[in-house]
Amino acid sequence: MKFDVLTLFPEIIEDYCDVSIMKRAKDAGIFEVNAVNPRDYTLDKHKKVDDTPYGGGAGMVLAPQPYIDAYESINKFEKSITVMLSPQGEPLNEQMVCELSEYDQIIMLCGHYEGFDERIRDIIKPKEISLGDFVLTGGELPALCLIDAVSRKLEGTLGKIESANDDSFSNGLLEYPQYTKPREYRGYVVPDVLLNGNHKEIAQFRLQQQIERTKNRRPDLYKKYIDKNS
Repeated sequence: MKFDVLTLFPEIIEDYCDVSIMKRAKDAGIFEVNAVNPRDYTLDKHKKVDDTPYGGGAGMVLAPQPYIDAYESINKFEKSITVMLSPQGEPLNEQMVCELSEYDQIIMLCGHYEGFDERIRDIIKPKEISLGDFVLTGGELPALCLIDAVSRKLEGTLGKIESANDDSFSNGLLEYPQYTKPREYRGYVVPDVLLNGNHKEIAQFRLQQQIERTKNRRPDLYKKYIDKNS
């Protein structure tokens, strides 16, 4: 998998991918990250990539030329998808993450200021993705969330792919509660079923905990799960 990120702040992308699990996976060749700065492609002698909006209004708009040229400089894989991180996009969820993990390349456009000149959308025609109904200063954090979530689905990133299979939302439910040593802490005790070695009973217990937790915390997901399994 290759992640190409068009960003005015490449160090944000590069620094995050150089620590912990992400660094190990990147160093192992499981995925590659390429941060492309549109400032390197602007024709403006002052390295400007934005300008005032036609029609008036506050803020600055990202200009088409630097972004289009930066985008066109990227070598596109046969199985590639281009994504624009935008509050106007489709909300990111587990199903979308799984679908994106099937690509060999994800190209991401990170916005700033008042957003992109509409012609960037018209020419590139990206899939627009949002983290939710709120606005961030830039698209770097959503891009990193996407890289992190998708990379977890790639064989080898977590050591065992089963680690991702047990995450919240993987079966439509929130994850079951987890415990480690010591068995008792401040009067709270690990459930006996997790210590009996009966894998079938443990699996049943965990599923029941998932169902109850989802019912209490995310009734919307619980309803979908019940409807699907009824």
